[in-house]
Amino acid sequence: MPAPVPGAHAAETIYTDPARQPEFGDPALTVMVVDTLGYLPDDLCVRTDRAAMAASLEARQPFLDHAVAEFAWSLPAAMKIEGTTGKAVLRDVLSRYVPRELVGRPGTGGGVPIGRWLSGPLKGWADDLLSEDLMRRQGLLDAALVAGCWHDHRSGARDWQGELWHALMFQAWLAAETAG
Repeated sequence: MPAPVPGAHAAETIYTDPARQPEFGDPALTVMVVDTLGYLPDDLCVRTDRAAMAASLEARQPFLDHAVAEFAWSLPAAMKIEGTTGKAVLRDVLSRYVPRELVGRPGTGGGVPIGRWLSGPLKGWADDLLSEDLMRRQGLLDAALVAGCWHDHRSGARDWQGELWHALMFQAWLAAETAG
């Protein structure tokens, strides 16, 4: 993982600061609340909004309607989780109208295909920005560490796409700042 920028400080969040995490005595409820306060607005809603705007679409998130959300929060945990399966009541209702094999399959995720981009159309751009010589001259990132991660990623030895993306965004920003 690339070294942090000197003097940088990561902001404390509900995920990294235990003092900010609610405690309800029920781990499942605690996770649901933490996800509602953090992951939902800071990740899922942002992705939905960006994807819709990129396609000039107006999107709705019907499960976030206040009446639906209030109803969902009023349900006992046993109706929400069956064993290791979440969204139990929703799956039960949906299976009345949709074949069970479609209801029970795992999510496909909404991740950005960074790994594929770095192996394809962005490979040359990444090679330039993650050049060990360039980073060594800049003196801001641990050049050998980042270059090693880039080498491992390209060879398939290890998936560093998230860490490399952060390094690339920093390097792209730095290149823009020094050019202008």
